Amino acid sequence: MINTESAELKYKIPEDPMLKNGLEEEINSFKESSIQKLKFSLVFKPAAISLLALIFSFFLDLSYVPILGDISTQLGKALFPNWQPASEIVVPFRFWWLPVVVYSLFVLLAYLAFNKLKTEVMRSAATETIDRIITSYTTVIDSISTALPLIGAAILLISIKLGEEIFLGLSVPFEIKALIILALGKLFEPVLDQLGVEFQNIVNHVKDLRERYFSRIQIENSRNLIKQISGQGFSRLPEISHREIEIYRSLLEDAAKFSESLVENFSRVYALLDKIKAVETLAPEKIDALNKLAANLTQASARLGDERTIEGLKHLENIVVKK
Repeated sequence: MINTESAELKYKIPEDPMLKNGLEEEINSFKESSIQKLKFSLVFKPAAISLLALIFSFFLDLSYVPILGDISTQLGKALFPNWQPASEIVVPFRFWWLPVVVYSLFVLLAYLAFNKLKTEVMRSAATETIDRIITSYTTVIDSISTALPLIGAAILLISIKLGEEIFLGLSVPFEIKALIILALGKLFEPVLDQLGVEFQNIVNHVKDLRERYFSRIQIENSRNLIKQISGQGFSRLPEISHREIEIYRSLLEDAAKFSESLVENFSRVYALLDKIKAVETLAPEKIDALNKLAANLTQASARLGDERTIEGLKHLENIVVKK
């Protein structure tokens, strides 16, 4: 018979930097090196379309534009050579700078989102955190780009009553630039999407490292277990019955299933820890209130066994049921 008593297993883990230095050390090292490689310049490519739209906005203006001059009159003459512009009774207000200022604000928000993602991914590396940050900054940009055309429309309606000078000199130029800003905001959203993709790649790789780590340990332990059983069994192979072989086979299958379940449980535990890290801690005032509530409940439950309390409850029952 094979000796099935427990024996000391000497697991020899392969020389691997991830296994030698520990899982968390390897993950932190990977996140730090990966985040350092990410530069804010990665937004230049997805921002190219919105930047071209910003440059094109200088050609859509009713007033004088620096360097380009009176661009609307020049375009009119180029399209219609025989056209003669009417004498300007109202000089439009210059809003050529408005898209530039708002676009600079969009770039600033993208930079703030980039720094926020670096901090949060280094701290928790959770997919939910990345989605929440990208969504919040995208909402801010979308709100700004949507609000300006609505404000311009309100000014436009008011200026109809105020006269031609306000209508053509202020409301119409502002509304034109506000609509351009709306287009810039929509075209700028891929910048934040690109930031989310880059940091999501880091988070996905961290998950792969954890899964490979636990899988490698389980595989190595299973191999050592098989070697030990094989080493004990080959010399006494004639004494093994068919029933015992089936038992050992069943045990090995259970061990394999247990290894898979253990890897899955470890992954779920780490995912839960990531979510717990992202949850804000309770304030001391809330903890004190909960302690007081628990003390009151304990005191009340202790008094339920008192004779006077029982007698009072009976009187209350008689009153309720009108006995």
